[in-house]
Amino acid sequence: MHIPDGFISPSTYLSATAVAVPLLLVAFQKTKAAINDESFAFLSSLTAFSFVIMMFNIPIPGGTSGHAIGAAILAILFGPWVAAFCLSLTLFIQALVFGDGGLSVFAVNALAMGFAASFSAYWVHALLKNRFNNNIVYFLSGWTGIVAASVIIAVVLGIQPLLGVDSAGHPIYFPFGLDVTIPAVIGSHLLFFGAVEGFATMLVVRFIEKINVNSSQKEVTA
Repeated sequence: MHIPDGFISPSTYLSATAVAVPLLLVAFQKTKAAINDESFAFLSSLTAFSFVIMMFNIPIPGGTSGHAIGAAILAILFGPWVAAFCLSLTLFIQALVFGDGGLSVFAVNALAMGFAASFSAYWVHALLKNRFNNNIVYFLSGWTGIVAASVIIAVVLGIQPLLGVDSAGHPIYFPFGLDVTIPAVIGSHLLFFGAVEGFATMLVVRFIEKINVNSSQKEVTA
C-alpha cells in the first residue's frame, strides 16, 4: 500500500505534508510522555513486528500492493497517538533505507497507514469493548484500521488523473482513476487484507494478554 515517488502530484503531497507535520509533532510529544523505560522495549518489539509485516507486499490490480500493518495492535495497547508515531517512523525508515514507499509522499503514507489506521482501529475498539466478545472486537479493530488506510490510498491515487495531463491528454502522475482504485485497493482490503490484519490483531493481542495474566499469577504466587 506504500505509494512510491512520482505517483502523485506536488500539490497532493505538499498538502499532505502540511497536515502531517503538526500531527507528527503532537504524536512525538505524546509518545515521549507515554513511554517509560519498562514499556520502551515492548513498544520497540511491536514496532519491529509492524516493520516486518509491512515489508511483505502483495501486488494487487490498480498499480499498487497490499500488506498487513499492525496498527490496531499498537493502538489498542499503547493508544492511537503512540501507534501513529511508531508506524510513521517505520514508514520513514522503509522509504529512506529500503525504497519501500517514496520520501516525497511520506506524509500521505503516514496519514493513511499511521494516523487513519491507528485512530480508526482505536475508536472501534473503544466503542465495542465490553459489548462483544474480545476476539470479535480485536478482529474488527484490525479490519477497520487497514480498510480506513486503503480508503485514503485509493482516493489519493484515484484523483491523480484529474490533477495533471500532458499535451496528449495522458495523466502525468498515477494513470488510473477512482473507478479502478476504489474496487482494486479498497475491495482487496475489505475482502482479503482486512481479514489478515484482523486475525493478526486478534492473535497477537490475545497472546500478549495471556502472557500478562501468567506473569501476574506468578507474581501473586511468589
